[in-house]
Amino acid sequence: MNEINISLFRGINDLGFEYPDLNPIIVFIAEYTVILLAFITLMYWFTRKTKHRYMVMTAGFTFILAEIIGKFVVSKLHFNYQPFVELDNVNKLIDKAANNSFPSDHTILFFSFCIVFWLFNKKNVLWPILAVLVGISRIWVGVHYPFDVITGALIAIICAIIMYNLIGRMQLFTTLLEVYEKIEEKVWPRKNKGRHLNR
Repeated sequence: MNEINISLFRGINDLGFEYPDLNPIIVFIAEYTVILLAFITLMYWFTRKTKHRYMVMTAGFTFILAEIIGKFVVSKLHFNYQPFVELDNVNKLIDKAANNSFPSDHTILFFSFCIVFWLFNKKNVLWPILAVLVGISRIWVGVHYPFDVITGALIAIICAIIMYNLIGRMQLFTTLLEVYEKIEEKVWPRKNKGRHLNR
């Protein structure tokens, strides 16, 4: 299994040596698309549409659940350092501290949000494509093995499906949103107070 992991890693990471002109683009995807994701998430929230807010809540709680499972359960079952620590001649394009890279936190984050956003609007396939690109980019820049990324993606996908089917049906989350919106209404009154949830 370890040989397959390393072989897959070499196949992707070595692309950086073969196509060096692509490295700046891959670095941007690996490091800075998280800023874009945060900006879009805030935009969704402040549309003040109930559907968008349930979507953002679902994504946020998906990430929390997936990160807990990844950090405190799955990471205890296996340990490996980043490829640039364990292997020679790695195309390492970004700085990262040496620690347990299994599973990939970055992948968990992106798959948590992107898969939830896609579940709320299945016509927008750009979200899962973005998540996959980020996962591949983390291998390309030398900070994760493929199994780190695949495991992180699977954890996030499973959690996304669970939370998608729970959030809208749990009174706790409805109450939390109602309390928040009452506070928000006092600070920033909305012109149209009608709320519509379209799942």
